[in-house]
Amino acid sequence: MKKFDVLIVGSGLAGVSTALELSKDYKIGLVTKKNLEDSNSYLAQGGINVLRDDDDRQVFIEDTMKAGHYKNDLKSVETMVDKSQEAIEFLMDLGVEFTKKDGQLDYAREGGHSASRGLHIDDEIGKGILDVLYKRLIERSNIEIFEDTPILDLIVKDGKCYGARSRDEVFISTNVVLATGGLGGLFDKSTNFPHISGDGLAMAIKNGVKIKDISYIQFHPTSLYEEGVERQLLISESARGEGAVLLNHEDQRFTDEMKPRDIVAGAIKNEMEREGVDFEYLSMKPLGEERIPKRFPMIFDELKARGIDPRYENIPIVPCQHYTMGGIECDIEGRTNLEGLFVVGEAGNVGIHGSNRLACNSLLECLVFGRILADYLNENKLEEKEIDFTIDTKDLDGEDKKKIIFERIREDERAKANLN
Repeated sequence: MKKFDVLIVGSGLAGVSTALELSKDYKIGLVTKKNLEDSNSYLAQGGINVLRDDDDRQVFIEDTMKAGHYKNDLKSVETMVDKSQEAIEFLMDLGVEFTKKDGQLDYAREGGHSASRGLHIDDEIGKGILDVLYKRLIERSNIEIFEDTPILDLIVKDGKCYGARSRDEVFISTNVVLATGGLGGLFDKSTNFPHISGDGLAMAIKNGVKIKDISYIQFHPTSLYEEGVERQLLISESARGEGAVLLNHEDQRFTDEMKPRDIVAGAIKNEMEREGVDFEYLSMKPLGEERIPKRFPMIFDELKARGIDPRYENIPIVPCQHYTMGGIECDIEGRTNLEGLFVVGEAGNVGIHGSNRLACNSLLECLVFGRILADYLNENKLEEKEIDFTIDTKDLDGEDKKKIIFERIREDERAKANLN
């Protein structure tokens, strides 16, 4: 049995930024299912949004609300936008270096944005940020890291959370943070790591924690069309922001590539049905032979390794499960309806995304609200209490987890259909 002031489950940007913002006087446990870097945050390609200037504020908010079909929580969106600049400064102070052009920060533009506001690190923003943050995490003597430790369930008694347990260990804490990511691993085809499969959501549902808008699931328009792979390769939306175009099998454009993701994905699906094909094409050729490998070195290398040269060939693409907008219901401080349980990042639903996420807002959400949650706990940490409890040893296996999550998705879909 191990005891902590704060226990964080998950090693993506949400969990790590929370840990690094917490008081160094706290004893913190950070538990992750695989290795530290095996998070969806680490896979992020495009960028992280930031408010450019005062003139951009209302535009940024409107872009986010419009992409989410105005089902977003306005106060949460305003908070994210208003705190974006200090969040980026936090990263830079820790040593993160963003891509620059002519000595100035270079901003990318993706679909649904009225302006370029996505800071990037070539085409590996997640790796670029987290490689630095993991070093800072390991340097903290008050943070104990547990890798290869899948959490099986929360420890709950009398409506309060007192910790969590793995197969071999019990972690006691009256402040538990779920930063477990989404549920892409439950789908046959996803851009997510296959092990990120709704663990936090399943535990929450099992223990009566409120879930909101779980049926809002995003399909990214441009994943590489491949069969028999564990994870679909994402072709960053920023490629379209740089000039890449979508083509059908007759080499014709058929949609506005810079619309929000759900609109573009729908257009691709409709064109596939019209043509009776399994995929359409993305052409990066408009970027130019020299620019493609310089601006998108990782994507270029991954495609070349698969026998595709994007300088001269069209790339077969198909929409693919990518992100979960809904999740465990929480307020701006990450509090859920279960005392002692907090949530941040994709596992939660603070209201940022509505029914469709605007590109490059996911990492920003993790960072902004991870720091807000940490600041709240720095002032309001629940004190440890001695309790007598019996651990429920009935584990949710993979099929049980998938069943209860998809049942809840169907319930949410039916409820929304009735409202409409």
